[in-house]
Amino acid sequence: MHILLLHGAIGAADQLKPLADKLSKDFTVHILNFSGHGGEPFSEQPFSIPLFAEEVLAYLDQNGIEQVNIFGFSMGGFVGMYLAKHYPKHVLKLMTLATKFDWNKEIAEKEKQMINPEKITAKVPAFAESLEKRHTPNNWKEVLARMADMITALGEKNAMTTEDYAAIEIPVLMLLGDRDKMVTLDETLRVYKTLPNAQMGMLPATGHPIEQADLDLVGFYINRFFNHEGA
Repeated sequence: MHILLLHGAIGAADQLKPLADKLSKDFTVHILNFSGHGGEPFSEQPFSIPLFAEEVLAYLDQNGIEQVNIFGFSMGGFVGMYLAKHYPKHVLKLMTLATKFDWNKEIAEKEKQMINPEKITAKVPAFAESLEKRHTPNNWKEVLARMADMITALGEKNAMTTEDYAAIEIPVLMLLGDRDKMVTLDETLRVYKTLPNAQMGMLPATGHPIEQADLDLVGFYINRFFNHEGA
């Protein structure tokens, strides 16, 4: 059984490698870097959810995969939702973790401040160093600048509407950390209630970063969801 793990904004595939290792005995695991992330060359197109979805489709085509299960962390989950709406024949089931669904201009401005390179360098230099290593040979500040432009665009027009979620028929499991300061329970519940075939779970004592998640627990949910008929 194929499963594709999708990383979050300004993240990279290597962050999901520990989870991939845990899943390798039960799944054929795939991970990829979105363009500009993890040293992957920048696309000529601006960062966007549709662009990243196209890159997933290209990966599936290159590897001869017709249908796949998707686990998406944060932005990766949003890309998964977009794929489930617009390319449903390619997605068997979808699981999201810590995915932000609500976007408007106010939210976008707040989130852009969180990825300001100058502020990161001044206040959390260790994080700046990790971003530099994660995205080399790309300039990590350009990665953040392009992501900021994408966030601005999302604030002006969300890539997914309530009607879009209502049209997703595949099984979806949505997970959220109970201490996530970026994603609200309200927005997660709103999407959960809109999806025709959804489940939801909370991860205890868990913030937003994937590094804070209990991977044994996440792996349990993945196995339970993707390996059970009708789940």
